[in-house]
Amino acid sequence: MSAVVYARLRVTDPGRWWAAALSWRRWAAVAGVLAAEFEPLAAGLRAIWSGPTATAAGSRLRGLRRRLTLFRLFCWRADQALSEFAAALDRARALLDRARTRAEAAGLIIDDTGTVRSRSPESADSASATTAGSVSAAAGLAAADLAAALTVAADADESAAARLHELSPEAAAPHRAGRPGCTASPAEVRRWWAGLTPAERNWLLVTEPGPLGSTDGIPIADRDLANRLLLPDHRAGTADRGLRDGLDELDARLGDDTGRRAYLVGLDVAGEGRAVVALGDPDRSRSVLTHVPGMTSGLASIGGELTRAGRVADRAAELGPASAASAVLWLDYDAPDFLDEAFSDRQAIAGAAGLRRFQEGLRVTHEGPAAVQTVLGHSYGSLVVGEAATGPLEADRLVFVGSPGVGVRSAEQLSVPADQVWSSTSRTDVIQYAALAPAGLARDLAISGAVPVVGPAFAFGRPERDLWFGTNPSDPAFGGRVFASQPEAGHLGYWEPGRPALDALATLALGDTPVEGR
Repeated sequence: MSAVVYARLRVTDPGRWWAAALSWRRWAAVAGVLAAEFEPLAAGLRAIWSGPTATAAGSRLRGLRRRLTLFRLFCWRADQALSEFAAALDRARALLDRARTRAEAAGLIIDDTGTVRSRSPESADSASATTAGSVSAAAGLAAADLAAALTVAADADESAAARLHELSPEAAAPHRAGRPGCTASPAEVRRWWAGLTPAERNWLLVTEPGPLGSTDGIPIADRDLANRLLLPDHRAGTADRGLRDGLDELDARLGDDTGRRAYLVGLDVAGEGRAVVALGDPDRSRSVLTHVPGMTSGLASIGGELTRAGRVADRAAELGPASAASAVLWLDYDAPDFLDEAFSDRQAIAGAAGLRRFQEGLRVTHEGPAAVQTVLGHSYGSLVVGEAATGPLEADRLVFVGSPGVGVRSAEQLSVPADQVWSSTSRTDVIQYAALAPAGLARDLAISGAVPVVGPAFAFGRPERDLWFGTNPSDPAFGGRVFASQPEAGHLGYWEPGRPALDALATLALGDTPVEGR
């Protein structure tokens, strides 16, 4: 790396690039407001005007609206490219700061050429052998961080430039022949999409956003564009108060400039609503964590679930700034609302098929070397993940948190190697006491009645091995691996900042090994 690259990174302010991305996002919002005026205008004209001239005027209005929608796509594409660039610069600056800290602690400096060296030749000559060894080690670590920082920045610069260069101000209707059918695999969809020109893709996004926004195999950035176009109609057509509140919260997060750039990967307002939201672009990340929430999850609760997924992504960036990590909230199944539903695996089995397809889609749309794909299930969501992993699932590791069982008796019954199956259940998590298997409950009742005074505490005061949906994955008998979580986490505290469970989840998301233990 040249001294010019180091000098640029040293004075670069990522905040300026975040601001530029936000500006393009706001231009898209303004254009959306203008585009929404066209339909009422056209309807008013149709009510009072007819004939060839009126038909021509209506066609002209539709054309103008299409071009305005196309402009919104360009704004969002610029926003995507600049947001990912800014996020990479944040990581590069974190590496640079760490390099400086390590150098200064050892009495070293990083000079204007990007070289780690002693402050003066005399201090280097007078150092003892022991001191010289520690200084040399510190210099090596600082140099490694510096090299990683420059690599991250250079790669991000090249990627952003290429993406912005590809923006085309045109849209052209593609040929109908060769379109994949509704039963096409994500890989087949990906091949079809890759065979289109940028102008053809833009035409489809403008004219047919509905099918594209929910199709696995379409790149995440393009699905985000389609679903952002659809979001205003969903909000306008939803009367349910809980759904409207959830959609409003989702819309606010999509426009937020204080966190990772959000990608709206899927949205459905039927029933209690479903959504898939990625924080950071999974197609351009080295590691991707898919978070599957549990009971009572729906659009109305999306704010809390997004917060939890975001904390993992943010902590992963802090722990591993050299690697880009994305966290995906996958709320694309009908989660149970009541206990009678939660004691059945029916909804988990139904959701497992969609999760398999989604993970397959992530694999085929990813750019560059394959990402480390981790799938995390919380509470009933862990059963969804377990059911998905009884068949072919595109995942390198599984993580179960606060699980009532995952549908199998042993990690060996899952499609992921047992040493890549991780779990944790806090000692204060009620799930391990409330979701007992019938045989375990009968055994505990017998012990409770047979042993005076201490029987109930002994029977019900310790984690259970046999849960409603199989062996407790946090029990050694399951055969997986257990990571440490704080005793007071309860059922929702695994994502508390500064606590062991969150560090472990972020470490697992990066593809590394966390601290083991209950």
